[in-house]
Amino acid sequence: MDGTVVLGWLAAALGIYALLLLGLAAYARAHPEALTMTDALRFLPDLLRLLRRLAADRTVPAGVRAALLLLLAYLLLPIDLVPDFLPVIGYADDVLLVAFVLRLTVRRAGAGAVERHWPGSPQGLAVLLRLAGL
Repeated sequence: MDGTVVLGWLAAALGIYALLLLGLAAYARAHPEALTMTDALRFLPDLLRLLRRLAADRTVPAGVRAALLLLLAYLLLPIDLVPDFLPVIGYADDVLLVAFVLRLTVRRAGAGAVERHWPGSPQGLAVLLRLAGL
């Protein structure tokens, strides 16, 4: 594998992480009672752990697990619907796809499955469930 491909994947992952952190930081400042900055910084790693745990859980419906695995594969692939080198909008497809699959997961698997596998703080879980429409 070419080193530039690995660097490109790393840059894309860091870019998505930075955009999410900026959004969460803005939310945390506007709603300090709901989310602390520590929770905001831990949100993405907790979210990735949640997705992995839900995809491995046999009690989660097969369609949801398949959607989670397809999401993880899409995020790892260097090819996107909208190229990541475009400022802001390049990562919008990734963020929207994550939000869509997360909403599908919460609605089909239930909030209980998400709560069982959530590795983060209760405040982070509350934000996640709010983002998922619950």
